[in-house]
Amino acid sequence: MSFQLVIAEKPSVAHSIAAVIGAAEKQNGYWQDGGYLVSWCIGHLVSFAEAGQYDEKYCKWKYEDLPILPQPWQFIVPDEKKQQFEIVRTLLNRSDVDSVTAATDAGREGELIFRFVYQMAGCTKPVKRLWISSMEDAAIREGFANLRPDSDYDALYQSALCRAKADWLVGINATRLFSVLYHKTLTVGRVQTPTLKMLVDRDAKILRFQKEKYYTVGIQSGSLKADSGRIEDAETANSLKEKCTGTTTVCTSVKREKKTEQPPKLYDLTTLQREANRLFGFTAKQTLDYAQQLYEKKLLTYPRTDSQYLTEDMGQTAQHLVSDLLGLLPFAQGLDLTPEVGQILNSKKVSDHHAILPTAEFAKQGFTGLAESECKLMNLVCSKLLCAIAAPHEYETVTAVFSCAGNEFTAKGKTVLVPGWKEIDQRFRSTLKADTEEEVLNTLPELAEGQSFSVTANVSEHFTSPPKAYTEDTLLSAMERAGTEDMPEDKVNCSAGAREGGLSHAERKGLGTPATRAAILEKLVQMGFVQRKGKQLVPTKDGINLAVVLPESLTSPVLTAEWENRLTEIAKGNADADEFMAEIEAQVRQLVKTYSCISADKQNLFQSERVIIGKCPRCGENVYEGKKNFYCGNRGCQFVMWKNDRFFEQRKKAFTPKIAAALLKNGKAKVKGLYSEKTGKTYDATVLLADTGGKYVNYRIARDSIM
Repeated sequence: MSFQLVIAEKPSVAHSIAAVIGAAEKQNGYWQDGGYLVSWCIGHLVSFAEAGQYDEKYCKWKYEDLPILPQPWQFIVPDEKKQQFEIVRTLLNRSDVDSVTAATDAGREGELIFRFVYQMAGCTKPVKRLWISSMEDAAIREGFANLRPDSDYDALYQSALCRAKADWLVGINATRLFSVLYHKTLTVGRVQTPTLKMLVDRDAKILRFQKEKYYTVGIQSGSLKADSGRIEDAETANSLKEKCTGTTTVCTSVKREKKTEQPPKLYDLTTLQREANRLFGFTAKQTLDYAQQLYEKKLLTYPRTDSQYLTEDMGQTAQHLVSDLLGLLPFAQGLDLTPEVGQILNSKKVSDHHAILPTAEFAKQGFTGLAESECKLMNLVCSKLLCAIAAPHEYETVTAVFSCAGNEFTAKGKTVLVPGWKEIDQRFRSTLKADTEEEVLNTLPELAEGQSFSVTANVSEHFTSPPKAYTEDTLLSAMERAGTEDMPEDKVNCSAGAREGGLSHAERKGLGTPATRAAILEKLVQMGFVQRKGKQLVPTKDGINLAVVLPESLTSPVLTAEWENRLTEIAKGNADADEFMAEIEAQVRQLVKTYSCISADKQNLFQSERVIIGKCPRCGENVYEGKKNFYCGNRGCQFVMWKNDRFFEQRKKAFTPKIAAALLKNGKAKVKGLYSEKTGKTYDATVLLADTGGKYVNYRIARDSIM
């Protein structure tokens, strides 16, 4: 009997696939039965080798050893993944396995994960590709009925490989180069560094902003209010107020305009992350993690998508889904909705995966058993679907202009004619505990040209506002748009495989991809270059310094967007991968050559500010906290208090800066929770600084001090 080997990206996905195709027998690291073997990767089972594997000298970071340009590239299997790799390798090379199905996530990175494993295992058996957007049983069965040769995705693999190699080359060389120059580990990345620069530029605009005061004059007659334009000085504003008070104003024009606001598009990953951040405070990573969990539970379609439409053959599916949701969602009860499904169908605007949708499985199961965070996300996705297929929102705006004391005043009003999709949106938002902005409608009275009114007047004081700090919502939007105006429009003459698997509009015209942006933001925070203040993302001192010292080639969003454009063309088969890599290597060589040294004053740019603990009892200079001690800043003075001093270790008490500061200030410190080896209990006591001027500082417990 021969078998077809199916390799998924995660154990949970493998389990779902196995259940559908009949591989029900659990083995060590795979499922089998019905002519199938189903195994899995654990993310990247195979990775690029570390620099030290190419040459031992690369284990140390030296300028003289740069640039590092692997030829040929080497690969490793991380220790923690060797067991699963060996299982997959053995399966790939079993004599009774005659074909292989790549069932890793249907996208650029998923293709890379499979190919690396396949090549590392030395396998040459024919491969077919499973390409699905949902983990529902029907979608899996349909996917297996329409398997395609993996060779259709060769160009996609080349694009993925170029991306990975370029990131490795820039990351390794730039990180080592600037870390050596500035004597601090400075992680540099092709995408994360331009993202950091955007945050730093915004922060600089906020800091440089100087608010300006201005004034407006308002006139009022009953419920009718109209305002002047901006007035720069108080004297002019007060003078106008005096002229208008108790006088008559005349309506000089009334303009009515009917407007239509079309329903929103469905969610792609970025718009879902943005709105979840705005409404719930979820980070981009949290939203992706929750969405992935829901996908693996078969309740949500594939989340790593940049498409906001469905393919045209999904009309009936969407129709049934909407009908089911209307009975399931509390905020949709009693809603009069005629679904216009056609407005969310556009096959030309679907790349590798369609927009994010709840599944038919969710329509059956509902919210049962879901965590609060998952419920919030499902409600968000469901509400967006209902809004997207609803009628347009129609309203009328009225702009009236009045003349008073020789000046013009304007009043604006808005009247809703057809609520349309906004009724659904408002219903959903009313269920949220989070603060949401509600539109305030201003209805003007019936007005006609030539009408006159007796008015009162007042002066209002205002200030200009600085730019707002980025939130994850606004930063994701900025990352998605970065370089857009400098990129050409999408080309349509590409192969089917490239069209399905190639980089899409959002990926190539922005920083990173929808699937990677969350990880980029998290990494910037973890490295200490960015910090979260509430919902705001703010660069740290080190982050600002790093963005300032790096060259434009590493910080420009436009240049990085150009990279993504080239990778897209490679994925479509319209550009040469070797040529792209040659350019990247040339850029790296030039970078190392250009930045060979820096001035002495800049070398200390990233040194941590020393924290003063107190005054030295021997010489009176400042005592600073180090990693392992508290030391005198006077190099000629030998005073030092070690954090691992035996006195404190024997008593199982951490020697904290608070204790050190008290000892320096008062010569004593009250310390709680000291351990007694004699009794095995803890006690409170006063510790004395018993410095005799020798190499080591001594401490003792004050007599009669035990508390």
